[in-house]
Amino acid sequence: MSHAFVFRRLGTGLALGLAWSCAAAADGVSTLSPVVVKAPVGQGALQADFRHEQARLDAVAGGTNLIQPQSEVRLVTLRDALDYQPGLVVQDFFGGIDQPRLNIRGSGIQSNPVNRGVLLMQDGLPLNEADGSFVIGFLEPRNTSLISVRRGANALSAGATTLGGELDFQSLTGTQGDVLSVEGGSYGRLGLHAGKGFQTDTMDGRLALSHDKADGYRHHSSSERTSVQGNLGFRRGQFENRSYLSYVDLKFDIPNVVPRERLYRDPQSVLGDEQQPLDRINNIYRRDPNRKATQWRLANRSYWGTQALNQTAGVYWQTVDDTFTNPQVSSPTKGHTYGAQWQLAGQTGVVDYRVALDWARSDMDRELYAVSPANGSRALFFGDYRLRAENRNALLSLGWRFARQWTLVGDLKYSQAIRDARNRLSGQALDQKWSYASPKLGLIWQPAQDLRLFANVSRSHEAPTYWEIISAEVPQPMNVRSAVTGLTALQVQKATTVELGGAGRLGSGTSAVDWSLTVYRSTVKDELMAVSDAIGTSSITFNYGDRTRHQGLEAGLNGSLPAPGSAWLDYRLSYTYSDFRFRGGEYAGNRIAGVPRHLLSAELLYRRGGWRLGPNVRWLASDTPTNHQNVAGTQQDAYAIWGFKVDYQHGKHWSAYLMADNIFDKTYASSYAIRRSATVAMPTYLPGNGRSFFGGLRYAF
Repeated sequence: MSHAFVFRRLGTGLALGLAWSCAAAADGVSTLSPVVVKAPVGQGALQADFRHEQARLDAVAGGTNLIQPQSEVRLVTLRDALDYQPGLVVQDFFGGIDQPRLNIRGSGIQSNPVNRGVLLMQDGLPLNEADGSFVIGFLEPRNTSLISVRRGANALSAGATTLGGELDFQSLTGTQGDVLSVEGGSYGRLGLHAGKGFQTDTMDGRLALSHDKADGYRHHSSSERTSVQGNLGFRRGQFENRSYLSYVDLKFDIPNVVPRERLYRDPQSVLGDEQQPLDRINNIYRRDPNRKATQWRLANRSYWGTQALNQTAGVYWQTVDDTFTNPQVSSPTKGHTYGAQWQLAGQTGVVDYRVALDWARSDMDRELYAVSPANGSRALFFGDYRLRAENRNALLSLGWRFARQWTLVGDLKYSQAIRDARNRLSGQALDQKWSYASPKLGLIWQPAQDLRLFANVSRSHEAPTYWEIISAEVPQPMNVRSAVTGLTALQVQKATTVELGGAGRLGSGTSAVDWSLTVYRSTVKDELMAVSDAIGTSSITFNYGDRTRHQGLEAGLNGSLPAPGSAWLDYRLSYTYSDFRFRGGEYAGNRIAGVPRHLLSAELLYRRGGWRLGPNVRWLASDTPTNHQNVAGTQQDAYAIWGFKVDYQHGKHWSAYLMADNIFDKTYASSYAIRRSATVAMPTYLPGNGRSFFGGLRYAF
């Protein structure tokens, strides 16, 4: 059965679901009464609230996700929080506490280290540096109440203009999630977490601490993270102010890539375990690739007014001390980022409006050292960069309810992006500044309470980060004096996207099915392409010289079915189809490397009383090219990884879980280096974890 046939059948089935929902609305079929959720005493506008956030996303004419991570059995890695979500592709780096590839509609998938393509936010304020880069391991899902995802041009903040959109991690506040937990498992995994807060009518506060460590499945893959997060809120009348403080210390070893033959013969191995030429050139034990990063962050937000007219203002400051060491080059970066936001929002008659301003600046210093092939020390200092990035953004958004069931939505974002860089050693300098407008026009039709259909056309822009602008490599790996660095002038990546879809509920009562479906097509110009060298180390970034096309489908289903023994079967399913191709130029007709075409995640849990148990699967249903030339035999092979989990809730306080991942011990590549072209013998693949078992115990206050 061809993939195209499967794609058509899935699209047809979901289209019939749309038709059924419309017919139900037209025939007057009853729908669920509104669910009334009583907010905790003193709940403020800046505190995470599911009902309020869902209403905000319902006013978006495009694909979104609203995730409640605290309902997950395990919540340590980003995959734990984002699994079973349509449109979100998470590719493990090496399955530890590290830096997975996060991909939304192909934005930033090729960056290495993975650091661009989406705007990450913490409580409504950017977590990215001003150049657009981020360290994804700084996120702590265990202290998160909601994750609001606005895919693509559906991003709501003025500073989010990329093809990928934005993710907002909204913190637990007050006495939400007061907990002590411990967990452990295979490969030396140990996790500790504690969170406690207080709440009165006018004030609340919370402090959360966590520490995680793991030895890792592969050799040279240990990881460790310590996180401290706190927030304090104050409310009086129509005014609310909230302050946030966080500290994260992250470090992990990097096992790096291996050739295809070794992936399947010995997936735990690294280069250096054998006596082949590649092992001598790129001995991981001697070169010791790793990442050590810390961040301090202080932020404050204020809100005043009513739903009819309100203002929100925010400021933040964060420091980063990040040393990323690949097998050839060590790149310590230190910097400070400052930012400020302001928004005026309100309603007048049938028109909703928002006006917003956003400013961010980063001042960073980045040094470059060639890594000694003998002992991993800094053998040659060959780059000393002074970096300044600044963004200025403005937003005007209008929503016009021109008929009872119809809303026309228009957004216009105007941005200026500055990327100035100077190498103190050579005197080479490159100052770049871009100005661009990112408009969007959308339409929402809501014929029933549980049915929302939408369409939009939009423009997106993405300026390069310093990881793309600064190149650094050692062309002769055994000769550190061959190290070279330079500054690359790049264009802003631009895309025009057309999007159609909807979301709703089929049926009524406890057996109702929640569904979502989005299809999109983006025509991209000057796409930013980052490629690796022959031994799998990051090399250069360039703008592709012709058009590329990103198109796909994002679909989700979840619900519950009655089961024998007064029990229920809870199910979740997400499917993401990605068809990304070069439309012209050097690789015309080829698939863009790095993005799986068919990705399906599904879970089925038997629930009775305090028990939940059942299987899950992550199915990469097609081979994925690892290079733009699409060389035969160099692809990431399709795979299916099965798991099983058991969760027990005893009363209001105690809960425990046991889970197994990759229960059939499948050998597979979780990720890979992306190149222009490749041979089968090149080190390309990052093996995924083997069979593993985990368990945890949790006490909720």
